[in-house]
Amino acid sequence: MDSQELSSAHLIRGPSPPGPPSGACPGSRTPGGRRKQDWSCSLIVASLVGALGSSFLYGYNLSVVNAPTPYIKAFYNETWERKHGHPIDSDTLTLLWSVTVSIFAIGGLAGTLLVKLMGKCLGRKYTLLVNNVFAVSAALLMACSLQAGALEMLIVGRFIMGVDGGIALSALPMYLSEISPKEIRGSLGQVTAIFICIGVFTGQLLGLPELLGKESTWPYLFGVIAVPAVVQLVTLPFLPESPRYLLFDKHDQAGAEKAFRTFLGKEDVSQEVEEVLAEGRVQRYIQLVPVLELLRTPSVRWQVLTVVITMACYQLCGLNAIWFYTNSIFGKAGIPPEKIPYITLSTGAIETLAAIFSGLVIERLGRRPLLIGGFGLMTVFFGILTVTLTLQDHAPWIPYLSIVCILAIIASFCSGPGGIPFILTGEFFQQSQRPAAFIVAGTVNWLSNFAVGLLFPFIQPQYNQGARDMQPDGRCLKEPS
Repeated sequence: MDSQELSSAHLIRGPSPPGPPSGACPGSRTPGGRRKQDWSCSLIVASLVGALGSSFLYGYNLSVVNAPTPYIKAFYNETWERKHGHPIDSDTLTLLWSVTVSIFAIGGLAGTLLVKLMGKCLGRKYTLLVNNVFAVSAALLMACSLQAGALEMLIVGRFIMGVDGGIALSALPMYLSEISPKEIRGSLGQVTAIFICIGVFTGQLLGLPELLGKESTWPYLFGVIAVPAVVQLVTLPFLPESPRYLLFDKHDQAGAEKAFRTFLGKEDVSQEVEEVLAEGRVQRYIQLVPVLELLRTPSVRWQVLTVVITMACYQLCGLNAIWFYTNSIFGKAGIPPEKIPYITLSTGAIETLAAIFSGLVIERLGRRPLLIGGFGLMTVFFGILTVTLTLQDHAPWIPYLSIVCILAIIASFCSGPGGIPFILTGEFFQQSQRPAAFIVAGTVNWLSNFAVGLLFPFIQPQYNQGARDMQPDGRCLKEPS
């Protein structure tokens, strides 16, 4: 059935019978029948559950490797010595650790390239569901690596977790943009950024020495990954598929109308259906656009350029270096080692609050002011941070000024640049172009992430900080109490 027949069928059936829509929140309408908000219970649950098993895990995996760094390096040294008969040299250890951190991005790139096929065959919702298999598999591999005495399991687990992240960061924004009313699409899109920040904060929190950041318990930091994945796996099946996917790809107008009613919390969804059908009539004979064709299309050249630049800046601005190597950065800034885990925790709290603030004001201020303002403030505070790091030995209070600058950089990033690139990718392109656009954005995102994760330990040597915590052969001097 083509889109014209679908439209005719809708007119023949007439309006849907009255009754309370599935998933509507009590009190979502005023006594006069006008909706107070465009949010429904199902829309909120879909965004929260979708983000918990997707962007939350991405954020968690950015920060979770930071706290157990000395213990994982010690594990690498012991495994190497057992296999080769001699301790690992410092350069090889640094390279192995860099690969462990950065291979997450290579997996992310692989996941991004899978999204188009999975999204076409499975739909948005079932892509997110199948993606949980990668998360659970990775969690088991990494959690059991110490007991098995195989450092390869940890590295492979990080790669598989990257595949999960690559799929999630493309499929989730696509799903959220297609189930949300356009009036709140920006705010709902910020859920992705908010849960990335919450994931980073959770990784920092669980990495405290009082919790799981100890030599005997660090594998459980990776085992925790399975919990959000399982929650999404048992919850998301009860929510509808993207109504746009149902109309465009499955030609299921009845299912799309039901999904719209559930997500929008209202009975009359004829306007929303007609808008999608109108877009379908325009693109009736248009197939999914390949990536190369998208890059060669003059009409979307500026959109592609904007997405590429914002995604590259998202990674190369330095925030992932802070998340991956927070302890080392603070150590080089002259912060006492015993205070570092708690100062690190404050970075996660600041970025979560900033992301929530962005979600509250994005529809009022717009995408452009938040994006330009965020990057502008980051430039200012990075300049001040460069000065404080250069002069950190001249006064005892200068290292703490460095902390303030880092927190300000994080707040500036999460108030705009931290989430808006994902929203722009969903809003700039038509349905037929959107999967290819997310592949382009994801490729730039993950390649930049890989470059930061791999090269930063060599750009900013960690030997001085590492000497405080580790012996030359990589073993920890003591376990924090």
